[in-house]
Amino acid sequence: MAELALALLALAALHGAGATEPLENDSEPGKSGAEGKPWKAAPSPAELDLDTAGGGAEWTSWFNIDHPGGDGDYESLEAIRFYYRGRVCERPVAVQARTTEWELPEEVGEVVHVSPKKGFRCVNKEQPRGKTCSNYHVRFLCPLEHIYWSHWSPWSPCSRSACGSSGTQTRTRRCVSARLAAALKELKCKGKAAERRPCSAGPCPESAWTEWGAWGPCSRSCGGSGTRVRRRSCKKAKKTPCAGRPAEVQKCPPSPCPACAEHVLRGTVVSADGAALPDARIYLEGRPPVPLARSDARGRFAAAGLCPGAAANVSAHRQGFAPGVAPVVFNGSGVAVAHVRLRRLEKPYMVLHPKAKVRVAGQEVTFCCKASGTPVPKKYYWYHNGTLLPRKEHRYGSRLALRGLAPEQAGTYHCKASTEAGAIRSVPAQLTVLAEGQQSCKPEPEPSLVELPGECPQDAAGSRYYDVGRCPPAPCAGSPAERSECGADAGRCCGVRRMELREVPCAGSLLPVKVVVECGCGPCAQPRVLVQGRVTAADTGEPLRFGQIFLGGRKVGFTGYKGSFTIEVPPDTQRLVARFVDRQQRFVDAVKVLPFNRRGGAVYQEVKMLRKKEPVDLDGSRSNAIPLGEARGREPVGELVLPAGTFLRPSGEVFRGTVKASVTFLDPRDMATAGAASSDLSFADAEGEIVPLRTYGMFAVDFREGETGAALQTGPVEVRMDAGQVWMPEHLQKMKLWSLNPETGLWEEEGVLQPAGGSRGKREERTFLVGNLEIRERRLFNLDVPEDRRCFVKVRAYSNEKFNPYEQLEGVVISLINLEPQPGYPANPRAWGRFDSVVTGPNGACLPAFCDGQRPDAYSAYVTATLGGEELEAVASSPKLNPNAVGVSQPYLGKLGYRRLDHDDPDLKKTAFQINVAKPDPNNVDETNGPIYPYRSLEECEKAPVSANHLRFYRVEVDKYEYNVVPFKESDLTSWTGDYLSWWPNPQEFRACFIKVQIEGPQEYMVRSRNVGGSHPRTRGQLYGLRDTRSVRDTLLENTSGACVEFKCSGMLFDQSLVDRTLVSIVPQGSCRRTAVNSLLRDYLSRHPPAAENNHTAAFSMLAPVDPLGHNYGIYTVTDQNPRLAKEIAIGRCFDGTSDGFSREMKADVGTAVTFTCQERPAGRESFFQRLLTAPAEALDEIRREMGAREMRRAPPEVLDFASGARAPGPTATRRTPSSRRRMGQMRGQP
Repeated sequence: MAELALALLALAALHGAGATEPLENDSEPGKSGAEGKPWKAAPSPAELDLDTAGGGAEWTSWFNIDHPGGDGDYESLEAIRFYYRGRVCERPVAVQARTTEWELPEEVGEVVHVSPKKGFRCVNKEQPRGKTCSNYHVRFLCPLEHIYWSHWSPWSPCSRSACGSSGTQTRTRRCVSARLAAALKELKCKGKAAERRPCSAGPCPESAWTEWGAWGPCSRSCGGSGTRVRRRSCKKAKKTPCAGRPAEVQKCPPSPCPACAEHVLRGTVVSADGAALPDARIYLEGRPPVPLARSDARGRFAAAGLCPGAAANVSAHRQGFAPGVAPVVFNGSGVAVAHVRLRRLEKPYMVLHPKAKVRVAGQEVTFCCKASGTPVPKKYYWYHNGTLLPRKEHRYGSRLALRGLAPEQAGTYHCKASTEAGAIRSVPAQLTVLAEGQQSCKPEPEPSLVELPGECPQDAAGSRYYDVGRCPPAPCAGSPAERSECGADAGRCCGVRRMELREVPCAGSLLPVKVVVECGCGPCAQPRVLVQGRVTAADTGEPLRFGQIFLGGRKVGFTGYKGSFTIEVPPDTQRLVARFVDRQQRFVDAVKVLPFNRRGGAVYQEVKMLRKKEPVDLDGSRSNAIPLGEARGREPVGELVLPAGTFLRPSGEVFRGTVKASVTFLDPRDMATAGAASSDLSFADAEGEIVPLRTYGMFAVDFREGETGAALQTGPVEVRMDAGQVWMPEHLQKMKLWSLNPETGLWEEEGVLQPAGGSRGKREERTFLVGNLEIRERRLFNLDVPEDRRCFVKVRAYSNEKFNPYEQLEGVVISLINLEPQPGYPANPRAWGRFDSVVTGPNGACLPAFCDGQRPDAYSAYVTATLGGEELEAVASSPKLNPNAVGVSQPYLGKLGYRRLDHDDPDLKKTAFQINVAKPDPNNVDETNGPIYPYRSLEECEKAPVSANHLRFYRVEVDKYEYNVVPFKESDLTSWTGDYLSWWPNPQEFRACFIKVQIEGPQEYMVRSRNVGGSHPRTRGQLYGLRDTRSVRDTLLENTSGACVEFKCSGMLFDQSLVDRTLVSIVPQGSCRRTAVNSLLRDYLSRHPPAAENNHTAAFSMLAPVDPLGHNYGIYTVTDQNPRLAKEIAIGRCFDGTSDGFSREMKADVGTAVTFTCQERPAGRESFFQRLLTAPAEALDEIRREMGAREMRRAPPEVLDFASGARAPGPTATRRTPSSRRRMGQMRGQP
């Protein structure tokens, strides 16, 4: 063992050359080309206490299978195992490399990478100039027994840090195994995994006062007696207080205020960005404050005859700004200076919301919230089930701690933060209090159905669905020993504890399926939450190239060349506010509240930016008026009136020269502008609740000096709104002027628009609502009305037209635009008023909308749904309205006036519907079951059963079927289960692979891919899943179609230990024979053994490549954090036949991997595909007769497994029409 210890120490330096990044495509033992990507370092052999095994370890013989030609020398462990089977143990603990001259790498000055899991690599490009890799041989250190203790960890800090107390220290070690199977079962080493020992922090010192501090300034500088204070602090010990007082107060001798005529206090008041602030009130701080002066138009002030003390401060106060304080600085010449900077008052905004908790009775819980704003909120209030909790009893601030929980304390908790600027409420958090012995996670799984392949027989009820079970991802209770602090929850959730493999008889064979049999508590899944999309101009579709992206005030990235972006949603985010900024200033900044899926994955979002209006020249010395919304011959909504001398430089100086004025107005009378509107039209009311606004127009201004282009501000300007543009009379008394806070995405009130008489020349017949505004910042302004007639609309999305409750889609973005119809014709909207987007969850989505109980058509709604950029289809309303299909029963459906977009014009898209948002009558039983719910019934809407009324969208698919042995719902990433047979091995990243098949024949054909383990010892020969896809005709080629067929990508399985080359078999339905294989793909497969035998012309088999080959090979690979989005992008590229394009028009002869020729078979004769299903034995005899004895001997056993399981299902969905394919291409878009 001493020799072994020396060997391990000698390896330490060699192991240090490894890095922590994984090697891409590391399954290929040859030249991977992954320069600069070292292998992930395995645990150092120094961590293993090999003495604990009793058997020690021994080195293997030396191996040298590669030579340093080409890119370098590669001694891959996988390749060594391939050529020397059984010579290396399953899990080596160390590796040693030497040149053929018996020198270590550091002795010859070469850069190498070593890993016991991967082997050895030396890349020529990484070597010092003029050097290339030597020829190396390697050997591996293998333990003689498979279970070891790691070395003891260092002793932990003492559990008690307070003086005079005693505690304990612990150290631990891990039981590790040299076998791969150990990752799935508990290891048992002899001995203890932890040790403890007593410890102490030492005795406590005695309590003592610190020295007195200096006397503070006198409360009065002159003109009377005042007081001054000095303080000291107590250094406590053993909770014994110090004797005496911590502060002393002393009177100041009175002193007369001298005339000080020669003394002057001068200063300035500016905003946070340096702009002068006029009319600010200046005070000398004291008790009470002494008023001194007001700032002038340039933000300057002066106060004569003042002799302040050495520690004097002045404060500035201005409406709309938080008070600011600055010290007075003396220059010794009789002039004092003070510069005060004020920050704009900003309403509080909640940045940390309380989280839902589960506890057992008697435990404790802590809820936390935090709000930002100017000034920073200091006052917090906590509510239980809507009732304010007494502050004195609970002693709360931003934290609420509850101890000794009782069942009656269960319910919802929320906080409210308030300042002089306003208030904000958090979202409610649910507290569940369990009784002793009550389980928060039931061991029995809930029902969950998956559809079996079409060749499987139906059950007694005529169903082809199989219950595989599921565990709801509900939170579990914390342990009694666990401290309940903010962010300290361990994060335990209900999940899969045990699965069983079952077999279902299908067409003479057994179909494997994994079934959940037991649930239990474990670590919560932490999937990444992303928002992806593209930013383009609303008018031309031009992408925003390299635009800046901000979350709050923090820059988080840039858009790409095609305007694409990806935002990772920060943890605990409730409202994602992103600001997109064009650095070239061609577009108005877009502030968007982006929907996201809290259950993980990516949501796709198209962001539209409003192009700035071309500037016009104004004379700054004269009064000017700029129309708001004057376009296409329509009367403007209003106008912006700029008095003479209103333009100001940031210093406050009046600018009277030529002004370049750009005023961009977003007109809600134009439906096309809805997508370009900023924010979600919401504000925080006096109680802190976020409530909606109804807009009559938004405008952004940009004023600049004509010659220099320097930015200008304005003094008071007038906003005049034409009252004739307000069609709802009740809105005239509530119209207000708002500005958008770009960091919170909330609108803040700037002023009230009040009726005013008067005329303006030829428009003297018009009545205006008038408000005043100062433009000191580059903000977006809004003419809005708070609207309290609110409801929720229940919408669900389904995977197909069957509308099965267990086939609902999650992660679908449902968007609702409120419309104001013209009187008498609800289907012809006059203007849009607001919009909202919500992401569907497991029980659909509830969208806020304006509604009316007196007039059903007072508000209507335009509703759309998208998934990964693809538009879903709404239920048809013509030629006959089917309540069962729409999802709403009569007579309420008639009152809603449901109409799909193509109701009157079949050429229009089928991807949207419009309804009257008629508020339900509580006295009418037909209207109490959805799909419209009163605003206070959000919980009822969210928990509504699937049998309740709701509106529907569905996905239109080309005939397609998917089957996974380990069930997984792609719209719910928390349903992922770690298993060797999982189709997706990593829930954080999803890699979609497709192969393009060209079919020459008169029809469109079903094509199946059968995917089984190919090279991994744990999965070889076992089924992963099936994929069936119908080919799509090429409109330019006669009797030719193409199919983009998904297959399981090769790569690491879920344990990230070994690569599996998936054995993929492609079989088209019908009388088909393989006529061509892509030459590049064939050459690649031959150069990367082993090769799958293609011993029957009716199919194509391959061990799937690990490398992302691309369109030249007919293989399309896309990696994304959302499986559906990865597949959509890959399919779009496959249809287009390129590696970076996107299309929904099939180009069958471009970028193809394999070609089949199919022909119509004689009447009464079955195809080979069908014979495999109905009579597999006879079909195999036919294969033997055709191929002969020699081919039979070469045929692998997988032929039988593949044949017995291959079959295409019957029609399951409506075919995707060419028009819908074009629609998809337009949504995803070409650049």
